[in-house]
Amino acid sequence: MNIRREIAQKLLEINAVSIRNTDQLFTWASGIRSPIYCDNRLTMGYSEIREKIAQGFVEIIKEHYPQTEIIVGTATAGIPHAAWVAQKMNLPMAYVRSASKGHGKKNQIEGVTHQGQKAVVIEDLISTGGSSMAAVQALRKFGVEVLGVLGIFTYGFKEAAELFQRERVSYHTLTDYQTLLSVAVETGRLQREEKSLLQMWSENPYIFTNQTYDETKFLAK
Repeated sequence: MNIRREIAQKLLEINAVSIRNTDQLFTWASGIRSPIYCDNRLTMGYSEIREKIAQGFVEIIKEHYPQTEIIVGTATAGIPHAAWVAQKMNLPMAYVRSASKGHGKKNQIEGVTHQGQKAVVIEDLISTGGSSMAAVQALRKFGVEVLGVLGIFTYGFKEAAELFQRERVSYHTLTDYQTLLSVAVETGRLQREEKSLLQMWSENPYIFTNQTYDETKFLAK
């Protein structure tokens, strides 16, 4: 079994994926209303899957970003995975808040970072790409060179791909939405009619939403 299918199956096994009817949709921070929610925070509680995730990230970094000098997690869900990866690779680690603290040193970036350092950013998942890009922009503003963004899971939205391309940032994930749906059907966790609804939503994530996503409110100023 390849890692994309293996991680997807593990996420299903630990009930990290929740599916709802259209009258009980999830509402995301971006305003998108969704029939599916992937809570990768649950992976912290399972040593086997978090080890597979960390090792998967390490292999991607070694293959695509061998010049990496620091691992940076996004607050909050990316922090533990960044820590495990940094430990495995014997590299320094930092994390980025969604905004600067309102007290103390008022830092947005926590940890020892230096201008010119080459960083890889660790996310738990990539949806619209807004939160990932906010972290990238915060690091760039500080003078850190972001080599790429890694995530456990992506919904595969076109606008996320376009945002990363526009900002000239590459990204990789361990698994993805289409793999997750396929594994869910094969293992009996998802009926084919449910898959049809989820596929329709994936092709137009605003189908249940009355507002248009505004990526600028997630980007660092």
